[in-house]
Amino acid sequence: MGELSKDPGAAGGGAVQWAAARWATATGAGGESASVMNRSWHPLAMARSSLTWRSALCLGVSLAWGLAWFVVLAVGLTLSVALLIIWVGVPLLALLMVAWRFGAVLERRFVRAAFGVRIPAPYRRMPAGRNPLAKLKGMAGDPATWKDLVYFAALFPITLVEFFVSATAWAGTGTLLFLPAIVAVSGGAEVNFGVSYWAGNPVEALPVSLLGLALLVPAMYVTRVIAMGHAAFAALMLGPSPSQRENAALRERTEHLRASRARGVDAAEFERRRIERDLHDGAQQRLLAVAMDIGRARAKLDEDPEGARALIEQAHAGTREAISELRDLARGIYPAILTDRGLDPALSGLAGRAPVPVEVEVDLPERPPAAVESIAYFIVAESLANIAKYARATRASVRVAREDRWVVVEVVDNGVGGAVARPDGGLAGLADRAATIDGMLIVDSPPGGPTIVRADLPCTW
Repeated sequence: MGELSKDPGAAGGGAVQWAAARWATATGAGGESASVMNRSWHPLAMARSSLTWRSALCLGVSLAWGLAWFVVLAVGLTLSVALLIIWVGVPLLALLMVAWRFGAVLERRFVRAAFGVRIPAPYRRMPAGRNPLAKLKGMAGDPATWKDLVYFAALFPITLVEFFVSATAWAGTGTLLFLPAIVAVSGGAEVNFGVSYWAGNPVEALPVSLLGLALLVPAMYVTRVIAMGHAAFAALMLGPSPSQRENAALRERTEHLRASRARGVDAAEFERRRIERDLHDGAQQRLLAVAMDIGRARAKLDEDPEGARALIEQAHAGTREAISELRDLARGIYPAILTDRGLDPALSGLAGRAPVPVEVEVDLPERPPAAVESIAYFIVAESLANIAKYARATRASVRVAREDRWVVVEVVDNGVGGAVARPDGGLAGLADRAATIDGMLIVDSPPGGPTIVRADLPCTW
């Protein structure tokens, strides 16, 4: 369904991509990337994921990073404060501030590499120009700078606890797991589980090794929990504040709406020119031909009644064709049945004209506003037209239902799939149309199908 493309990167239409991301986030279907916050908790999935082993490794080495910052801050702040009396402490404190800001940048990258969690920079815009004193003043006046300092001040005790817990879990698990090798090298080993057990050879150590294998699961869970805690604390202290995140989301939404409105204006202008062209090239020419036929018939009415009759019949046929064209054109602008009877009959009419069997289900307690009805209708109309052109489907279904404050429109077919939305294509235009009321549209069409076109349209009654 939709304009087909062999290039996956050809999926265009900013509104389609933006809406797909928002819908996936809202439904839990996706996120920005794989991280310790959203990966599966199934033991096999955790064992296969590189995040588990990266997290374990990074938790093991983060103690050195935390200790280094503890020493730097303890020595640096002490010297800076002590030397403030002779003003030497001022540049030392400024250098230290620059150092911990740079360290915060590295820590965000470390958290991204270790745990897969992206932390946006929370800093205010620096003053323009090249004046270093103005920039230092801007850094000192930014609350995020001092949050960075608090983070590094607390990092050493946090990483100490993390190291102790994770090292205990993995050291115990590894010792038990590799006990046969240890026994083979040392000639024997004793394990105490409350009851002492002596393994004198690798075969006798195998039961203990199996126990170590079983303990891999809780060790991975411990690692995941610690990694989530570390990443959450880093995001809290090194990331944007709630107000900053809200402002960023509002700016993104504003930019999206501005772009979609601009595309909507362009689409409306294009549609106006198309209607003008269709009227000029179609109905207007037919009506002009009808007028000429009637004029010729009137001239022949007395001298050649049979010829006049034939011209009148020709004019009558031309009039009927012009009326049919005008009716089709009006249906493309806004179908009368939608205004008179609502979505259910209008969509049933679309389904009846489709080349494949289409099951229609409309579950709306009351009629939504006209704008929502119109957008829902044209989404279904475009989707069914694309099914006829591209999908090679044998059946399709249309569902329209109310979910909370949304009207959900979903069109599914069992065709070949592989559809993408291209810039200036029909599906991208539908996404822009939906975006005019802050709606969302996604196209999910894996190769081999099925294809799902879903629109979430905001609606309050």
